[in-house]
Amino acid sequence: MRRAWKPATFITHVDGETLLGLTLDEAVSNRCAVLKGSEIVITVVREGESEPFDVSIIRDTIELQRRAHTDRRRHSCIARDHVQRHRPTPQLEEKLAEEVEALGGMDNVNGFVIDLRNNPGGLLTQAIRVSDAFLDEGEIVSTRGRNVAEEGDRFNATSGDLAEGKPIVVLINGGSASASEIVAGALQDHRRAIVVGTKSFGKGSVQTVMPLRGEGAMRLTTARYYTPSGRSIQALGVSPDIIVEQPRRDPNANEEEEAERNSRSEADLRGSLNNDSSERRRNPSNRSGP
Repeated sequence: MRRAWKPATFITHVDGETLLGLTLDEAVSNRCAVLKGSEIVITVVREGESEPFDVSIIRDTIELQRRAHTDRRRHSCIARDHVQRHRPTPQLEEKLAEEVEALGGMDNVNGFVIDLRNNPGGLLTQAIRVSDAFLDEGEIVSTRGRNVAEEGDRFNATSGDLAEGKPIVVLINGGSASASEIVAGALQDHRRAIVVGTKSFGKGSVQTVMPLRGEGAMRLTTARYYTPSGRSIQALGVSPDIIVEQPRRDPNANEEEEAERNSRSEADLRGSLNNDSSERRRNPSNRSGP
Protein backbone atom coordinates (compact mmCIF):
# COMPACT_ATOMS: atom_id res chain seq x y z
CA MET A 1 0.00 0.00 0.00
CA ARG A 2 1.35 3.43 -0.96
CA ARG A 3 1.78 5.80 1.97
CA ALA A 4 2.52 9.49 1.35
CA TRP A 5 5.18 11.14 3.50
CA LYS A 6 3.50 13.15 6.24
CA PRO A 7 4.42 15.20 9.33
CA ALA A 8 5.23 13.25 12.50
CA THR A 9 6.88 10.50 10.45
CA PHE A 10 10.13 9.07 11.85
CA ILE A 11 12.69 6.70 10.34
CA THR A 12 13.86 4.26 13.03
CA HIS A 13 15.80 1.59 11.09
CA VAL A 14 17.67 1.24 7.82
CA ASP A 15 17.93 -2.29 6.45
CA GLY A 16 17.02 -3.57 9.91
CA GLU A 17 19.74 -1.61 11.74
CA THR A 18 18.63 0.93 14.32
CA LEU A 19 19.38 4.63 13.99
CA LEU A 20 19.09 5.19 17.72
CA GLY A 21 21.87 7.41 19.03
CA LEU A 22 23.12 8.48 15.59
CA THR A 23 23.17 12.05 14.34
CA LEU A 24 21.65 12.83 10.95
CA ASP A 25 25.08 12.96 9.29
CA GLU A 26 26.10 9.66 10.90
CA ALA A 27 22.87 7.99 9.82
CA VAL A 28 23.32 9.13 6.23
CA SER A 29 27.01 8.23 5.99
CA ASN A 30 26.85 4.93 7.89
CA ARG A 31 23.51 3.57 6.75
CA CYS A 32 22.40 5.25 3.55
CA ALA A 33 25.50 6.24 1.57
CA VAL A 34 25.76 3.21 -0.71
CA LEU A 35 25.73 2.83 -4.50
CA LYS A 36 23.21 4.82 -6.48
CA GLY A 37 20.47 2.54 -7.79
CA SER A 38 20.69 0.04 -4.94
CA GLU A 39 17.65 -0.83 -2.83
CA ILE A 40 17.20 0.18 0.79
CA VAL A 41 14.45 -0.69 3.26
CA ILE A 42 13.58 1.89 5.89
CA THR A 43 11.38 1.24 8.93
CA VAL A 44 8.98 4.07 9.67
CA VAL A 45 6.96 5.03 12.73
CA ARG A 46 4.13 7.46 12.16
CA GLU A 47 1.75 9.18 14.51
CA GLY A 48 -1.67 7.64 14.07
CA GLU A 49 -0.30 4.29 12.81
CA SER A 50 -0.59 1.40 15.27
CA GLU A 51 2.57 -0.39 14.08
CA PRO A 52 5.86 0.53 12.36
CA PHE A 53 5.97 -0.30 8.67
CA ASP A 54 8.70 -0.85 6.07
CA VAL A 55 9.20 1.17 2.91
CA SER A 56 11.47 -0.01 0.09
CA ILE A 57 13.20 2.76 -1.85
CA ILE A 58 15.93 3.02 -4.46
CA ARG A 59 18.94 5.23 -3.72
CA ASP A 60 19.34 8.08 -6.18
CA THR A 61 20.53 11.66 -6.50
CA ILE A 62 17.81 14.13 -5.53
CA GLU A 63 17.44 16.99 -7.99
CA LEU A 64 15.13 19.66 -6.56
CA GLN A 65 13.10 21.41 -9.24
CA ARG A 66 11.44 24.80 -9.29
CA ARG A 67 7.75 24.34 -9.90
CA ALA A 68 5.09 26.72 -11.09
CA HIS A 69 1.43 25.81 -11.17
CA THR A 70 -1.32 27.75 -12.88
CA ASP A 71 -4.83 27.91 -11.47
CA ARG A 72 -6.69 28.90 -14.63
CA ARG A 73 -10.03 29.06 -12.84
CA ARG A 74 -8.81 32.04 -10.84
CA HIS A 75 -6.14 33.27 -13.24
CA SER A 76 -3.41 33.13 -10.66
CA CYS A 77 0.08 31.70 -10.75
CA ILE A 78 1.40 29.62 -7.86
CA ALA A 79 5.18 29.37 -7.53
CA ARG A 80 6.46 26.54 -5.36
CA ASP A 81 10.02 27.65 -4.95
CA HIS A 82 12.99 25.98 -3.25
CA VAL A 83 16.21 27.76 -2.39
CA GLN A 84 18.50 24.78 -1.82
CA ARG A 85 20.05 24.38 -5.26
CA HIS A 86 22.88 26.46 -6.65
CA ARG A 87 21.02 28.29 -9.44
CA PRO A 88 17.27 28.49 -8.83
CA THR A 89 16.64 31.94 -10.29
CA PRO A 90 16.96 31.13 -14.02
CA GLN A 91 14.62 28.16 -13.58
CA LEU A 92 12.19 30.29 -11.60
CA GLU A 93 12.15 32.91 -14.35
CA GLU A 94 11.68 30.27 -17.05
CA LYS A 95 8.83 28.45 -15.29
CA LEU A 96 6.95 31.60 -14.37
CA ALA A 97 7.30 32.91 -17.93
CA GLU A 98 5.84 29.65 -19.26
CA GLU A 99 2.86 29.79 -16.91
CA VAL A 100 2.19 33.47 -17.57
CA GLU A 101 2.28 32.77 -21.29
CA ALA A 102 -0.16 29.87 -20.81
CA LEU A 103 -2.57 32.32 -19.16
CA GLY A 104 -2.33 34.66 -22.10
CA GLY A 105 0.01 37.24 -20.61
CA MET A 106 0.51 39.12 -17.37
CA ASP A 107 -2.77 41.01 -17.84
CA ASN A 108 -4.59 37.75 -17.10
CA VAL A 109 -2.67 37.04 -13.88
CA ASN A 110 -4.25 38.25 -10.64
CA GLY A 111 -1.27 37.48 -8.45
CA PHE A 112 1.36 35.00 -7.29
CA VAL A 113 1.68 32.59 -4.38
CA ILE A 114 5.17 31.65 -3.19
CA ASP A 115 4.88 28.45 -1.17
CA LEU A 116 7.71 28.18 1.39
CA ARG A 117 5.95 25.84 3.81
CA ASN A 118 8.27 23.14 5.18
CA ASN A 119 11.13 24.62 3.18
CA PRO A 120 14.28 24.22 5.33
CA GLY A 121 16.21 26.74 3.25
CA GLY A 122 19.74 26.53 1.94
CA LEU A 123 22.33 28.97 0.65
CA LEU A 124 22.22 32.66 1.52
CA THR A 125 23.04 33.54 -2.10
CA GLN A 126 19.91 31.76 -3.32
CA ALA A 127 17.69 33.49 -0.77
CA ILE A 128 19.04 36.81 -2.02
CA ARG A 129 18.44 35.90 -5.67
CA VAL A 130 14.91 34.69 -5.10
CA SER A 131 14.03 37.81 -3.07
CA ASP A 132 15.66 40.03 -5.69
CA ALA A 133 13.48 38.42 -8.37
CA PHE A 134 10.42 40.11 -6.83
CA LEU A 135 11.98 43.37 -5.59
CA ASP A 136 12.98 46.45 -7.59
CA GLU A 137 15.15 48.07 -4.96
CA GLY A 138 16.10 48.22 -1.29
CA GLU A 139 17.90 46.00 1.16
CA ILE A 140 17.17 42.28 1.11
CA VAL A 141 19.08 41.07 4.15
CA SER A 142 22.06 41.99 6.29
CA THR A 143 24.39 39.88 8.40
CA ARG A 144 26.11 41.03 11.58
CA GLY A 145 28.86 39.26 13.41
CA ARG A 146 30.30 39.82 16.86
CA ASN A 147 31.98 43.01 15.69
CA VAL A 148 29.18 44.59 13.66
CA ALA A 149 31.21 47.27 11.88
CA GLU A 150 33.95 44.90 10.72
CA GLU A 151 31.91 41.75 10.09
CA GLY A 152 28.59 43.03 8.76
CA ASP A 153 27.36 42.71 5.17
CA ARG A 154 24.33 44.16 3.41
CA PHE A 155 22.73 42.82 0.26
CA ASN A 156 20.50 45.00 -1.92
CA ALA A 157 17.98 44.28 -4.65
CA THR A 158 18.53 45.20 -8.28
CA SER A 159 15.94 46.55 -10.69
CA GLY A 160 13.43 44.06 -12.07
CA ASP A 161 10.32 42.37 -10.64
CA LEU A 162 9.23 39.05 -12.17
CA ALA A 163 5.70 39.62 -10.89
CA GLU A 164 5.57 43.11 -12.47
CA GLY A 165 3.94 44.58 -9.38
CA LYS A 166 1.18 41.97 -9.11
CA PRO A 167 0.10 40.99 -5.58
CA ILE A 168 2.15 38.26 -3.89
CA VAL A 169 1.24 35.92 -1.05
CA VAL A 170 4.00 33.99 0.75
CA LEU A 171 3.01 30.82 2.61
CA ILE A 172 5.10 29.82 5.66
CA ASN A 173 4.84 27.51 8.65
CA GLY A 174 7.02 26.12 11.44
CA GLY A 175 9.01 24.14 8.89
CA SER A 176 10.08 27.27 6.99
CA ALA A 177 13.65 27.99 8.06
CA SER A 178 16.85 29.84 7.24
CA ALA A 179 16.94 30.97 3.60
CA SER A 180 13.17 30.66 3.20
CA GLU A 181 12.73 32.96 6.22
CA ILE A 182 15.02 35.50 4.57
CA VAL A 183 12.80 35.53 1.49
CA ALA A 184 9.60 35.84 3.53
CA GLY A 185 11.07 38.55 5.78
CA ALA A 186 12.41 40.61 2.89
CA LEU A 187 9.16 40.60 0.92
CA GLN A 188 7.17 41.28 4.09
CA ASP A 189 9.32 44.23 5.22
CA HIS A 190 9.11 45.86 1.78
CA ARG A 191 5.33 45.33 1.82
CA ARG A 192 5.79 43.45 -1.41
CA ALA A 193 3.96 40.38 -0.15
CA ILE A 194 1.39 39.30 2.41
CA VAL A 195 2.77 36.48 4.56
CA VAL A 196 0.18 33.84 5.45
CA GLY A 197 0.40 30.78 7.70
CA THR A 198 2.07 30.22 11.06
CA LYS A 199 5.30 31.53 12.59
CA SER A 200 8.45 30.22 10.91
CA PHE A 201 11.18 28.17 12.57
CA GLY A 202 13.51 31.01 13.60
CA LYS A 203 16.85 29.85 12.21
CA GLY A 204 18.56 33.22 11.78
CA SER A 205 22.22 32.35 12.33
CA VAL A 206 25.01 32.19 9.76
CA GLN A 207 27.29 29.15 9.72
CA THR A 208 30.76 29.15 8.20
CA VAL A 209 32.34 25.80 7.33
CA MET A 210 36.02 25.78 8.27
CA PRO A 211 38.12 22.93 6.84
CA LEU A 212 40.30 20.95 9.21
CA ARG A 213 43.29 18.73 8.58
CA GLY A 214 42.48 15.51 6.81
CA GLU A 215 38.92 15.23 5.59
CA GLY A 216 37.26 16.98 8.52
CA ALA A 217 35.55 20.33 8.81
CA MET A 218 33.99 22.44 11.55
CA ARG A 219 30.79 24.40 11.19
CA LEU A 220 31.05 27.61 13.20
CA THR A 221 28.26 30.11 13.88
CA THR A 222 29.67 33.49 12.87
CA ALA A 223 26.77 35.95 12.47
CA ARG A 224 23.03 36.56 12.49
CA TYR A 225 20.64 37.43 9.65
CA TYR A 226 18.55 40.62 9.84
CA THR A 227 15.57 41.56 7.68
CA PRO A 228 15.48 44.98 5.93
CA SER A 229 13.73 46.58 8.93
CA GLY A 230 16.45 45.33 11.26
CA ARG A 231 14.55 42.36 12.73
CA SER A 232 16.58 39.38 13.81
CA ILE A 233 15.04 36.11 12.64
CA GLN A 234 16.97 34.13 15.26
CA ALA A 235 14.73 32.24 17.73
CA LEU A 236 11.72 34.43 16.88
CA GLY A 237 11.12 33.58 13.24
CA VAL A 238 8.90 35.48 10.84
CA SER A 239 5.39 36.20 12.10
CA PRO A 240 2.72 36.00 9.39
CA ASP A 241 0.50 38.96 8.53
CA ILE A 242 -2.45 36.58 8.46
CA ILE A 243 -2.40 33.55 10.76
CA VAL A 244 -3.79 30.37 9.25
CA GLU A 245 -3.29 27.35 11.50
CA GLN A 246 -2.35 24.00 10.00
CA PRO A 247 -4.89 21.18 10.19
CA ARG A 248 -4.56 18.93 13.22
CA ARG A 249 -2.56 15.77 12.69
CA ASP A 250 -4.81 13.95 15.12
CA PRO A 251 -8.41 15.22 15.25
CA ASN A 252 -8.83 13.54 18.64
CA ALA A 253 -5.85 15.27 20.30
CA ASN A 254 -6.55 18.11 22.68
CA GLU A 255 -5.56 21.65 21.73
CA GLU A 256 -2.62 21.89 24.18
CA GLU A 257 -0.98 18.69 22.92
CA GLU A 258 -1.44 19.69 19.30
CA ALA A 259 -0.10 23.21 19.91
CA GLU A 260 2.99 21.77 21.60
CA ARG A 261 3.71 19.52 18.61
CA ASN A 262 3.36 22.36 16.11
CA SER A 263 5.34 24.97 18.07
CA ARG A 264 8.83 23.42 18.09
CA SER A 265 11.29 26.01 16.83
CA GLU A 266 14.93 27.07 16.83
CA ALA A 267 14.48 28.52 20.33
CA ASP A 268 13.74 25.01 21.65
CA LEU A 269 17.06 23.57 20.46
CA ARG A 270 19.81 23.01 23.00
CA GLY A 271 22.51 25.67 22.77
CA SER A 272 20.62 27.87 20.29
CA LEU A 273 21.42 31.58 20.12
CA ASN A 274 19.01 34.05 21.65
CA ASN A 275 17.49 36.97 19.75
CA ASP A 276 19.47 40.16 20.29
CA SER A 277 17.18 42.68 18.56
CA SER A 278 15.68 44.00 21.80
CA GLU A 279 19.13 44.35 23.38
CA ARG A 280 20.42 46.36 20.42
CA ARG A 281 17.39 48.65 20.60
CA ARG A 282 17.97 49.25 24.34
CA ASN A 283 21.69 49.90 23.86
CA PRO A 284 22.59 50.94 20.27
CA SER A 285 26.27 51.24 21.22
CA ASN A 286 26.42 47.57 22.16
CA ARG A 287 28.47 45.96 19.40
CA SER A 288 29.01 42.61 20.99
CA GLY A 289 27.13 39.45 20.05
CA PRO A 290 26.83 36.41 22.27
